[in-house]
Amino acid sequence: MIERYAPQELRELWSDENRIRLWTEVEKAVCAARARTGEVPQEVARLIAAVRPPTLERVRELEAEQGHDLAAFVAALQEQLGPEGGYLHLGLTSQDVVDTTLALQVRAAHAFLDDAMEGLGTAISDLAERHLHTPMIGRTHGMHAEPVTFGFVLANHLDELRRSRTRLDAAAAEVVVGKISGTVGTHATVSAEVEALALGQLRLPAAEITTQVVARDRHASYLCALALAGGVCERLATNLRHLQRTEVGEVREPFGRRQKGSSAMPHKRNPVRLEQVCGLSRILRGLALAGMEDIALWHERDISHSSVERIALPDATMALGHMLRVLTEVLAGLEVDTDAMAENLHRRGGLARSQLLLLALVRKGIPREEAYRLVQGLAHQADRPGGDFLNLCLASTDLLRHLTAAEIEAALDLAHYQGGVDHSFRLLGLLAGDPTTTRVPAERVDR
Repeated sequence: MIERYAPQELRELWSDENRIRLWTEVEKAVCAARARTGEVPQEVARLIAAVRPPTLERVRELEAEQGHDLAAFVAALQEQLGPEGGYLHLGLTSQDVVDTTLALQVRAAHAFLDDAMEGLGTAISDLAERHLHTPMIGRTHGMHAEPVTFGFVLANHLDELRRSRTRLDAAAAEVVVGKISGTVGTHATVSAEVEALALGQLRLPAAEITTQVVARDRHASYLCALALAGGVCERLATNLRHLQRTEVGEVREPFGRRQKGSSAMPHKRNPVRLEQVCGLSRILRGLALAGMEDIALWHERDISHSSVERIALPDATMALGHMLRVLTEVLAGLEVDTDAMAENLHRRGGLARSQLLLLALVRKGIPREEAYRLVQGLAHQADRPGGDFLNLCLASTDLLRHLTAAEIEAALDLAHYQGGVDHSFRLLGLLAGDPTTTRVPAERVDR
């Protein structure tokens, strides 16, 4: 991942230097385990425990000669020892070290992402609670539908994020497993006891059964969970982008005092950070597909997955980490224009509250089709420049034959759309109280 979209913590985690450090820790753990089973002299184990990770430069020099990065690493590590170096990598295959190290890296990356998801969840819930009863128009098909609240809109995104966090945690548990089981996974050259001891030192569970590698459906599942989390972030970013459109103008992402929205147009204030989130989500979906292509390896293993994973896992975790941070920062500084929300909400005299008028007619015994056509006709008259739905309804002799003016005004009262919001907030744990009941505000909300 290019530096622009890569959190520093994850860049360091996935760096070549850190991979060599972790390879060294795995080799040391196996030697220590073999010492406990009597297969390696204690003095040799102590010497090996003291070795330092070889430099990246030296490993690359040897790799240029040998054409194998792990073998070059072992050779570079052995250079610090005398004959004791023969006990390094004893009975292991490269993937014992590589896959176990990969599990350590994913575990650390997942901890970072989990913290970042918690931070984003807090940012969403704080904003949602602040705007629990801030009315705005709800939209379906990009068109005005019925009133909601901004807090309710955000709470939906919080619910998705929570599911995504649970899903990612489950996928991480599958992929964070080690294997010290030899060339085809049968423990022919390294015992299950040594595996258990070595992985215990590294605080990793052992995969129940492996070939030369840990099965790649685990890694594909994790990449898919990352992509799904990216999709959840993208939906939030997309909604906020739409709300920032000039014709809507209900929110604005933070904009620095010296920031420029366009090199040519000084008035521009584009949602560039939110657009960045949407773009990176596309990368995540592509990487998930690459991960699924890695599942079907030949027999006990081929190497076709290796090049994919060197890119896919680091880039996917870094991209999502960046997306989560960007969204958290945007929400923390989001400008919410409640006046614009109110103006859009009351557009055309409360036109988007037509359904409650329909229901009021049905309750009076008017056939639904007749009631629908009556309200629809008034709505279409109001949906033009200068139109006012409420005033048209109050002046309609056809409507007044069934409803009084007071009943019409009561049917179009915005308060009807507020009551169920508290119920959803209680179910999400964002509001105290019994989620089995809903509160309808007693006060009338002006149109």
